[in-house]
Amino acid sequence: MDMLSDDTENMAVAGRVKDPLSGASFSETQEEEILGPAAMAIQGLPSRAARVRPLKPSQKAAVIVRLLLSQGLTPSIDRLPPEHQETLALTMSRLGPINRDTLYAVIREFAEALDDLALTFPSALPDAVQLLEQHLSPNAAENLKSKAAAGDGSDPWPILAAMPAERLAPLLVHESAEVCAILLSKIGVAKAAEILAGLPEDRAPQVAHAISLTSTVTPTMVEKIGKALLKQMQSQPRSVFKASAVERVGAMLNAARGTAREAILKGLMERDAAFGEDVKRAIFTFEHIPRRLDAKDVAKVMRRVDGETMLTALAAGLKSCPAVVEFLLGNMSKRLAEQIREDANARETPRLEEGEAAMNSVIAAIRDLEEAGELRLIPPEE
Repeated sequence: MDMLSDDTENMAVAGRVKDPLSGASFSETQEEEILGPAAMAIQGLPSRAARVRPLKPSQKAAVIVRLLLSQGLTPSIDRLPPEHQETLALTMSRLGPINRDTLYAVIREFAEALDDLALTFPSALPDAVQLLEQHLSPNAAENLKSKAAAGDGSDPWPILAAMPAERLAPLLVHESAEVCAILLSKIGVAKAAEILAGLPEDRAPQVAHAISLTSTVTPTMVEKIGKALLKQMQSQPRSVFKASAVERVGAMLNAARGTAREAILKGLMERDAAFGEDVKRAIFTFEHIPRRLDAKDVAKVMRRVDGETMLTALAAGLKSCPAVVEFLLGNMSKRLAEQIREDANARETPRLEEGEAAMNSVIAAIRDLEEAGELRLIPPEE
């Protein structure tokens, strides 16, 4: 009866079981009295023990499932492998009526099995990886995910549905509209909408219309399509870098000196204008603060950055980017702003390298706050 879900623990709560035929509840003591061999021996009737019908494990599982359904409970049958679901349905169709003694015997055996259960473990590698992922090294996690993605030959769709939208989107460029329609229908509404919205204007309506033609596709065909798509995804080489090329170049240029950054950007634009524009949007420097930082988050940045470093950055910014200095000072308390302005004006203009280092420290602090979820930078497009 190991085919059943953990939902069945509801059947053994407080040592009582509900009779599915009469609706009455009985305790373990009452059950023993009812099932006692002497109770039915009167007037020549056979004992209860003699009336218990011998059942195979699959038949006992079918009895428990039928009992759960009769009590309004919902065992997670859909999580079983397809072949187990078929076996369960076939067994139920052939089992026929069973008497109370057989039912009570199956319930008792099942309750004892639950009572003896101490721990459960994931039944498949993808579930085990999900459970352990935050405790695994990056290399081990990636290797296990690859093995899990290979699947066990059963349903490929949960694996595909777990993939990020940006990884699935390229499939819709080369596959037929019908295949794309099936893919979108199987991966969840939110993810499907994200992918559909990113398609070219002439492609999106074509795929959307194809969804209306999928009602006659057989489950076998859907499974074959899923396996073919999964195999295609597994054959694609995976990047060893977590961040995209644009993000990596942008991060490098963020930390570079202004003159070097501008020279590299100019060279990128000459070599690959599209890539250069993407990198330019990914760059976030001290000059971008008024356009990218929400005014209400200025106080968080001021608390995160060392006072001496912030003062150096502002002193350098008084000449090179006064708009940034005014933005920061204008979004803090008036008294504090006046004190910082006075201290910054009293300083000599920092050397170029010193000023840029302080400004980069401010940017690094803002990025740290963003990664920690304490603030959200305004996208360049906005």
